[in-house]
Amino acid sequence: MAVTDPIADMLTRIRNATRARHDAVEVPLSRMKREVARVLQEEGYIAEIVEVSTDTPQKLMRLTLRYQNNRGVISGIKRISRPGLRVYVGKREIPRVLGGLGIAILSTSHGIMADRKARRSGLGGELLCYVW
Repeated sequence: MAVTDPIADMLTRIRNATRARHDAVEVPLSRMKREVARVLQEEGYIAEIVEVSTDTPQKLMRLTLRYQNNRGVISGIKRISRPGLRVYVGKREIPRVLGGLGIAILSTSHGIMADRKARRSGLGGELLCYVW
């Protein structure tokens, strides 16, 4: 079955796996999803990223989720920009998620990065999602 918004599908899989207290979740692999997962790992929301090769033509990526005090480190994840309504922000308009407790992930001209790094670099771009 074709997925019209692969990033939203990835975020939904992570959200569902965290709520079900799974140790890991498998997501179809793409460069964009790999970069979003890298940002989540750098910010401490997931523990490990492993590329899994299977017999199917589509490679998979296994994300090991992090838990703290028997609760998921990711308490919420929300897709902002979507195929039907793209959301772009300038370098001065990058939002602070929960007053700085969460992160916003942006797709900039220098790659996919968290909001803090984009502010330091003076870059704006497409606002992909919020994670808290």
